[in-house]
Amino acid sequence: MADDWSFGTPGEADFEPLLAIRIDVMREHLERVFRYEPSRARNIFRGHFDEPGLRLILQAGQCVGCVGFRRHADEIRIDSFYLDRRLHNAGLGTRILLALLAEADAAGLPVRLEVLTGSKAGRFYLRHGFVKLKEDEIEGHYERPAGGRRAGDVSPAAA
Repeated sequence: MADDWSFGTPGEADFEPLLAIRIDVMREHLERVFRYEPSRARNIFRGHFDEPGLRLILQAGQCVGCVGFRRHADEIRIDSFYLDRRLHNAGLGTRILLALLAEADAAGLPVRLEVLTGSKAGRFYLRHGFVKLKEDEIEGHYERPAGGRRAGDVSPAAA
């Protein structure tokens, strides 16, 4: 499949369209855990939107979502990974995640993130080398070790 997507830098005009994508994608999951309130959703996303590291996801030049890729001294955090629902299950999310993981591998840093408990996102991340560190009634905490290696993996040189 062609790589017909790219990252862009968000501007203030992108806030409302991205908030609409976030609400469309997350509302049913937030309602399931009794945590959906429109003003709360807006305030939380505003905080993520204003932090350095948020990237637009563009497909054929159109904004179809966003992802936060936040580099810290000892880790990279992924948050706010939202794609237009019409693009789910078409491989775009996987291609985007693989590009982000390649950046993390080049930096030699682990990647950490949280997802709502019971969401399909948890299975998505497990398929891509993340391990679940812990989970409570609200969210699961996941990590992909630096270089994608898990404890006990044999290095290619040693194999």
